[in-house]
Amino acid sequence: MTKRVKWSVTAVILLFIAGMALYPKIKNRLRSATPEKEAKTAPSPAARNRPLNINAEILKYQSLTDKTISTGSTLPDEEVDLSFETSGKVVEIYFEEGSHVKKGDLLAKINDKPLQAELKKLEAQIPLAKDRVYRQRTLLARDAVSQEAFEQVSTEYEKLMADIDLVKAHIAQTELRAPFDGIIGLREVSEGAYASPTVRIATLTKIKPIKIDFSIPESYSSEVKKGTRIVFRIEGPTGLMEDHAATVYAVESKVDSDTRTLKVRAIYPNERENIVPGRYTSVEITRREIKNAIAIPSEALIPEMGKNRVYLYKSGKAEPVEVAIGLRTESHIQVLEGLSAGDTLIISGVMQLRTGIAVTIDNLY
Repeated sequence: MTKRVKWSVTAVILLFIAGMALYPKIKNRLRSATPEKEAKTAPSPAARNRPLNINAEILKYQSLTDKTISTGSTLPDEEVDLSFETSGKVVEIYFEEGSHVKKGDLLAKINDKPLQAELKKLEAQIPLAKDRVYRQRTLLARDAVSQEAFEQVSTEYEKLMADIDLVKAHIAQTELRAPFDGIIGLREVSEGAYASPTVRIATLTKIKPIKIDFSIPESYSSEVKKGTRIVFRIEGPTGLMEDHAATVYAVESKVDSDTRTLKVRAIYPNERENIVPGRYTSVEITRREIKNAIAIPSEALIPEMGKNRVYLYKSGKAEPVEVAIGLRTESHIQVLEGLSAGDTLIISGVMQLRTGIAVTIDNLY
């Protein structure tokens, strides 16, 4: 063994002996320092026993409504494309675009001068035809003519009157009249244009009342029927959604096999005519209403291991109660068993609650 190696071994042995001698002192210092650190991080007994601040609600009976939301659109009560029954040149247009018209109002007319001339010609023959009938009837009473001669002149008179009625009917076809009260739209022709039954003159729309078309899932088909009340929401002039009440008046006879939905139609008076056809709308349907129900906010319920639990405030402590639930709405849940009116339900901080934990009510509703 060389001299250098001997010195190295000797130095290692000396360091080991020195470490063994100093170890008890280092250990005691570490022990004395640890409690100080733990004392700084560990909560004090006062902090551990501090009550949890919560919000609570005193339960009372209320009405709970089972609703479903659908989408739909507004439809006119009546709408028709106006056109003439016969062909001819348009000679007069009597309506103003966008104006209200009454049933029977004359809206436009095509040239009927040939028909008027024909009518005048036929009407001029009426006095002579009547006179012939009168004379033949007088002669027949005296047995001066045969029954056949009398019937012949009578038939000629009836034929003349029928021809007059036919010409009047043709003249009526040259007049375009409003079939119902409504608002007439933009006209598609001008005076002097040639019109035919295939040419649309304008569109007449009745929007008082107005209809709401929407569809519901097939599972609701037995609950939505004629007379069911709905609420439809539509954007108003200010940009805010406005609610309007309508009544179902017709339901489709079968479910659509492609969408598995049932088409429903409701009607709204629209007295101010402020809702126009073709608008998108959200439809809220009330399926049923439960009176005197115990309902709790959805956030107060804790589902756990197939059971449902809530916490009640009792003498400054939180006490768990198992409940049976029923109807669910957007914000509330019906409680069938486990709670009574007058109970104080904890509605905030429920995930921090434990049986018997001390609580303090910040807000009581």
